[in-house]
Amino acid sequence: MNSNYLLSMITFVYGLASVLYVVSWIFKKPVAGKAATWILGIAIIGHTAGIGLRWVESYQLGIGHAPLSNMYESLVFFAWMVAVLYLYVEIRYRNRMIGAFTTPISVLALAYASLPSVSNHIQPLVPALKSNWLIAHVATCFLGYAAFALAFGISIMYLFKESKEGVKSPMASALPDPDVLDELTYQMIITGFLFLTLGIITGSVWANDAWGSYWSWDPKETWSLITWLIYASLLHARLMRGWAGKRIAWLSIVGFSAVMFTYFGVNLLSGLHSYAS
Repeated sequence: MNSNYLLSMITFVYGLASVLYVVSWIFKKPVAGKAATWILGIAIIGHTAGIGLRWVESYQLGIGHAPLSNMYESLVFFAWMVAVLYLYVEIRYRNRMIGAFTTPISVLALAYASLPSVSNHIQPLVPALKSNWLIAHVATCFLGYAAFALAFGISIMYLFKESKEGVKSPMASALPDPDVLDELTYQMIITGFLFLTLGIITGSVWANDAWGSYWSWDPKETWSLITWLIYASLLHARLMRGWAGKRIAWLSIVGFSAVMFTYFGVNLLSGLHSYAS
C-alpha cells in the first residue's frame, strides 16, 4: 500500500466521521457523536501514517524531503492540521456539535487533493525549496490556516444560531451558546493570527536566503499580507472597538475567503510561488 492509496481511503473515513457528527447534531443522537469522535481519531492516526509513509517514499526514490512541497502535499497537510486542531477543541470544550461544521473542511481538502488535476507524484524540490526553512514556514502557515478554518466553521454556527431561522429551529438548541461560539471564534483567530505572523516572518527569512530579498511583492506575499491585515483589523475591532457577535463572525468569514484566495487563487498567477500549483 502506498501513501496515495492510504490517504484516499482516509478521505472516506473522515467523510464517515463528518456524517456521524451531522447525524448527532440534527437527530440529537449522542451515540453517533461518540462514534464520530472515535472514527475521527482513527482517521487522524491513518492520516499521520500516510504523511509519514509519503516522507519515507520520497527517500526511497532518492529525493528525500518533507511532504510539504506541492499542492497535493499541502492539501493533505492542511486537512490533517484542521482535524487535529478540531479534535483538541472538542476535547477542550467537550462539545461535539462543532465537528458538524468543521470536519467537512478536512473532507473537502482531501477530496480536492484526489482530483486528477492535482498531481500526487513525489517530485524533486526546485532549488528555492531546498532549505531547512521549508518545514518551519509551511507548518506555521498551515497551522494558522487551520485555526482560521475552525474560526470560519464556528462563525457559520454562530450566524445560524442567531438567525431568525436558527432561533425557531430545534437544531440550534443543540449548538453551544452564542457567547461560547463568539469567544471560541476569537481564540481561534488569535491562534491563527499568531502562526500566520510567524509564517510570514519565516517566509521572509527564507526568501532572503533563496532570492536575496526579504520581500518581493510576489502575489502570494501580497495576498498573505492582505489576509494578515484583515485579521489584524478584526482583532483591533474586537479589542479597541468592542466588536463581537455577528460583526466578528462576518469578518471571520471574509478573512477565511482571503485565506482561500491566498492558498488557491494566487497559484493561477505567475510569480515566485508559482511552484505551489
